[in-house]
Amino acid sequence: MREKVRALVARECAGMTLPERARTWMGYSAEFSRKMAEEGLIGLTIPRRYGGQGMGPFARFVVVEELLIAGAPVAAHWIADRQSAPLLLKFGSEEQRQRFIPKICAGELFFSIGMSEPGAGSDLAAIQSRAKRQQDGGWILNGRKIWTSGAHLNDYVIALVRTSDSEDRHGGMSQFIVDLKAPGVTIRPIEDLTGETDFNEIFFDDVQLEADALVGEDGEGWKQVTAELAFERSGPERIYSSAVLLDAWIGHVSAQAEISDARTTKIGALTAELAALRQMSIAVAAELEKGNSPVTEAALIKDLGNSFEQKIPQIVADDLASHPEETPNAELQAATRLLLQLAPSFSLRGGTREILRGMIARGLGLR
Repeated sequence: MREKVRALVARECAGMTLPERARTWMGYSAEFSRKMAEEGLIGLTIPRRYGGQGMGPFARFVVVEELLIAGAPVAAHWIADRQSAPLLLKFGSEEQRQRFIPKICAGELFFSIGMSEPGAGSDLAAIQSRAKRQQDGGWILNGRKIWTSGAHLNDYVIALVRTSDSEDRHGGMSQFIVDLKAPGVTIRPIEDLTGETDFNEIFFDDVQLEADALVGEDGEGWKQVTAELAFERSGPERIYSSAVLLDAWIGHVSAQAEISDARTTKIGALTAELAALRQMSIAVAAELEKGNSPVTEAALIKDLGNSFEQKIPQIVADDLASHPEETPNAELQAATRLLLQLAPSFSLRGGTREILRGMIARGLGLR
């Protein structure tokens, strides 16, 4: 499978610059996603009857790893493949599975995640958006979501909202499939430090939803979203966000006439840490293969992986600045600047480290 992915990347991504590749899974190309689908590389863990490949988490790990270290533009299908399709497969109705999953696997439908809200970032139990059931069985949705990646480009969002009041702060929540082009849906971009608008804020104003927009059971949203977050937090994308830059920097250092012990030590330390994180991520894939939901383990890998990803741009920048006698190529310098600006977001997407460490503490019985 690695050779298949490498051939696809070599063919379709040959013209990409290093800064473009350094965006890794934030690079958006619907065309590339469709090319992946043609090669059978989307929906690897989805049964064949729904358009997938009927493989396991290890197959997906291999494909994702190759895509990330190459910096392929995978953002279009990323969330739908990683979370939306598995969520619908596990909790959705048969009609929802038949309607959405084959098109996700074909690279024809793209999804966003509708979890965080203003004032309720990683603390999803504090969400306020609400859907009210109507007499005809449908729903009226009002509220807002924030930090919604790709909402301005994608087709649907699966939104976690309140459908009833509950003394249990984790109760009374449900998930809905919302058409991002439906009347009453407004999408506003949020510009980041690089000037890009991957993140968005979504406003729902009396959005009418059919009865079949509900995913799973009414009131079971917390259980569903917890399972979904295990898919989001456990993948190799949580350790490889700076891999393209790391690889380019090692290439630069290797090209020098003399390599100091200090540089060798830095590269060795980062390589060892990456190897350990990779083994942890593979272990989580093994748990998913068994049908388990490794929530605590996934949170641990994301927290450690984010710290690893975030320090690489600073290490590279410091190293390049401490060797003024060298002249790094312009693309390496541009990629370094880009990731210095993007790196703070690595520990925001998928849950902040404060929330994750609380989950880890509970999972270990420490709180």
